[in-house]
Amino acid sequence: MNTAATSATSATSATTAVDTIARTCLYEGYLLWPYRRSALKNTKRWTFGGVFPGGECAEVLGEPASITTQVLLEHGGAPREVAVRLRFLQVVDRQVVREGPHGPEPVDELTVDGERHLAWQEATEREVLITVTVPGGPRHTAVDIPEGAQTEHLTDSSGRPVGSVIRSWRRLTGILAFESQPAVHGVDRLTVRVENTTACPAPEPADRYARERAASYAFASTHVILHSDEGRFVSLLDPPERLRGAAASCANRGVWPVLAGEGSGHTSHTVLASPITLYDFPTVAPESPGDLFDGTEIDQLLVLSVLSMTEEEQAEARACDPRAREILDRCAGLDPDAMAALHGAIREFRPSAAPPAFPLLEDA
Repeated sequence: MNTAATSATSATSATTAVDTIARTCLYEGYLLWPYRRSALKNTKRWTFGGVFPGGECAEVLGEPASITTQVLLEHGGAPREVAVRLRFLQVVDRQVVREGPHGPEPVDELTVDGERHLAWQEATEREVLITVTVPGGPRHTAVDIPEGAQTEHLTDSSGRPVGSVIRSWRRLTGILAFESQPAVHGVDRLTVRVENTTACPAPEPADRYARERAASYAFASTHVILHSDEGRFVSLLDPPERLRGAAASCANRGVWPVLAGEGSGHTSHTVLASPITLYDFPTVAPESPGDLFDGTEIDQLLVLSVLSMTEEEQAEARACDPRAREILDRCAGLDPDAMAALHGAIREFRPSAAPPAFPLLEDA
């Protein structure tokens, strides 16, 4: 057997597993059943991991302007490279424009040959990657996402232009800061801080939609992934005895770091720090057919709920978001075997305890 090839395959598998659970956290709560704009639960969005512009914006909204994660890395006294990945969603405003008699005009909804297009919000993924050396000095990296826009032209069956969908996003700026300090011999405490420095109009305290307006300037669903090929991160949930004090001294604000990927016992090469509370080594159930944006829900119930939606409800969901359209198509395409797999699974068998002994009752 080719050892190098086996190691590469194992590393790829571990990276895929981490990316899968990280993506699940990234889109947690993004859009909830029944996946429609008009649903009450979807009127308040971007509820997890929001990092809003500092100053007056964060103060008025009561939202954090930064997150901080601290973890322990065993390096044994030798320099170790650590990859730090900042990932978040950026809100994308979707505007629908109709070709009117006096030129393009914004509208809330436009139907073209039976297909509806609604004005709303979507999101796009953003990532900032830095590589640092531990032990080592502090590192500050600027986060700068330029503003932009994309236009999707809409034509009818005859090829006549009837409108367009314009997706636009704001410029986002921030700071990704890294620092390492000795904790105990051969172990450093790593600190990653993410701050949003985006210029944002001051929100009105009495505006009930102030948070929704400010979301376009926020880092949504912010989380951090740290990985070291040679160093090993220590569990903060179940650290070894000699590191319990160092683990207890780690302060995390806005995120919850857990071991991820492949590991053994109390350590792993990867840490996922997300706004979702998880245990070490979280995984996505292999039976899950795909993202449903609610990791705490039962897939079978959600799939059945999707299949029970009326045609009108499905039409609105399709018009709301491309990702909602993917969910509808995926649920409709599940075969009987895939549906049966969602009914339940036994992960392991354990011997049952001996039943309690009860005295036999004598006949009266």
